Amino acid sequence: MNMKKYLTLIAMSTLLLSQVALAGTPIDVTRSKVEWLGEKVMGQHNGNLQLKKGEVEIENRTLVAGRLVFDMKSINVLDIKDPKKKGNLEKHLKDDAFFGVTQYPFAIFEITSAVSIQKAGPGEENYEIKGELTIKGITHAVSFKTLVDMKSKHSSASGKIIVDRTLYGIRYGSGKFFDGLGDKAIYDDFVISFDVLTK
Repeated sequence: MNMKKYLTLIAMSTLLLSQVALAGTPIDVTRSKVEWLGEKVMGQHNGNLQLKKGEVEIENRTLVAGRLVFDMKSINVLDIKDPKKKGNLEKHLKDDAFFGVTQYPFAIFEITSAVSIQKAGPGEENYEIKGELTIKGITHAVSFKTLVDMKSKHSSASGKIIVDRTLYGIRYGSGKFFDGLGDKAIYDDFVISFDVLTK
């Protein structure tokens, strides 16, 4: 199988995965928020993106599983006000050098383990989440702590995920792979902040 057919197969598999539903409680994608932050030597940029769909499984008021599908075509830059510069950066982030959204329109996070932190106090992160994050057809394990609230009418979860973009083939401007970048270097880690609510 040649490389083009291989990449096409990966893209089709990712698209099919994005359509699979869990038998659980749906996420309210209109009220949920997902934001990103990327830093470089000379500054940073931040923005948001939309959830395509998502669901969580809750048993006896305990989170046990879940799945979020991110719409990568919705990448939006918030810190640049000039329309032309804003549009240029958004286009750059959507190009193949970064997230390649034409071929990989969705990123997927699937929870593989959700363990309650028994000693967490009010307002503190109370779950240790482990899962698999797929970006550009590449999947890696990630883990993070989150604050889950199941006491209100709509369950919610909020927290941050630190992602090493180079693990997903995004090497543009990385000092790990390119020498002499100086103040043009872009840090490998970026942050995804989320505040997700169920319907």
